[in-house]
Amino acid sequence: MMTVEQIVASNKANLDTLFGLTTKAFAGVEKMVELNVTAAKAALAESTEHAKASMSVKDAQEFLALQAGLIQPLAEKSAAYSRHLYDIAQSAGAEFTKNVEAQSAEAQKKFMGLVDTAAKNAPAGSESAVAMMKNAVTAANSALESVQKSVKQATEMAEKNLTAATETAMKATASATATKKR
Repeated sequence: MMTVEQIVASNKANLDTLFGLTTKAFAGVEKMVELNVTAAKAALAESTEHAKASMSVKDAQEFLALQAGLIQPLAEKSAAYSRHLYDIAQSAGAEFTKNVEAQSAEAQKKFMGLVDTAAKNAPAGSESAVAMMKNAVTAANSALESVQKSVKQATEMAEKNLTAATETAMKATASATATKKR
């Protein structure tokens, strides 16, 4: 049975964790807002420059060349924006995952402590029931660890696929732009 001090300490730790995660979540949102404001300012400045350049075009061929010159930089900026946004989200997600894993490990440790205490205080003849309970907890912990490893592997694979897709798109854009310029 938990004492009042243990309950208070547990609640304080949970509250500290909540405030820490909330602060990190706001920091992530702040980075995303900053990224979007920067991107919007850059897009506005580039649109203004493009409009000015379009007004000084003398013929259709010059206009097509101007348009073709915008494709690759736009694709590169879009890819950079996506990468930056993904990095922000991935960083925030990693913080939450790390915290959840730590909380999970602590909860498992406390639960195993309760099981051990219950085993020590169990009546004679209940050893097989206690052993079965310990085996069930161990199996559940193993399953949870397996799921966590699978999620990490899937996340790493998705990250590699995103990087590969971005590189492929950038190469295709560069190739298409080079072909149009010829």
